[in-house]
Amino acid sequence: MFGTNFKSGLRGMAVAIAIAAPLALAPGAKAANVGLELSLLIDVSGSVSDAQYALQRGGYVSAFQNAAVQAAIFGSVSGSIAVNFIVWSGGGQQSEAVGWSLIDDVASANAFAALVAAVPRTFSGLTAPGSAINFAVPLFTANTFDAPRQVIDVSGDGVENAGADTSDARDAALAAGIDTINGIAIGGDPDVTAFYLANIAGGTNSFVITAASFAEFEGAIQEKLIKEITVPEPASLILFGFGLAALGVARRRFNRAA
Repeated sequence: MFGTNFKSGLRGMAVAIAIAAPLALAPGAKAANVGLELSLLIDVSGSVSDAQYALQRGGYVSAFQNAAVQAAIFGSVSGSIAVNFIVWSGGGQQSEAVGWSLIDDVASANAFAALVAAVPRTFSGLTAPGSAINFAVPLFTANTFDAPRQVIDVSGDGVENAGADTSDARDAALAAGIDTINGIAIGGDPDVTAFYLANIAGGTNSFVITAASFAEFEGAIQEKLIKEITVPEPASLILFGFGLAALGVARRRFNRAA
């Protein structure tokens, strides 16, 4: 159907993409193998009752079992994400309750949900979201994944009253390479939502969602996860644009030879 010159041009484009992709990585960098690294930071401070913690944890369990959330993951550019689950309270109270996990099919999504469902409550102290952010950042470097986007997702029902300054922690995380920090403020208190907007949200396409109550958290976190997962990855868009440009070069060569 196509002439020899056009086919040669397409082969050249494929070779160019294959060569350019590894060169785009810094020496020693990990190859991108998921579309998103997502760290979930869950408030278990003293203002959260055991029943409210169960609702909050159950919201995440239901979210990763939810067909719409799973479809967002599988329909993303890479078709996969890496996610971990951190519980936090006061300045020195943080724990990675579920380590970094690959989600790339229904079985792995449900398996992650099962691990979250088994996480016990370990803290019930003051409220230190800044310290939680500081705790989460090094875990991105330590994991075995890499992605075009790194996102921290903070949920809670109160403002900072202990630990590291939250806005300083957010700014340091962004300076360290985290792309986006989002928040979900629980309980409908406008002061908490305002605090999350001013001190937690930051980076590319950042946002805060408010869940009016812990009972409404499940629906809110599903909405939030879908929004986070489906943001286009910049690196994939760049590669897509490079592919179009290379195709244009091949076509111009074909037209000159015709």
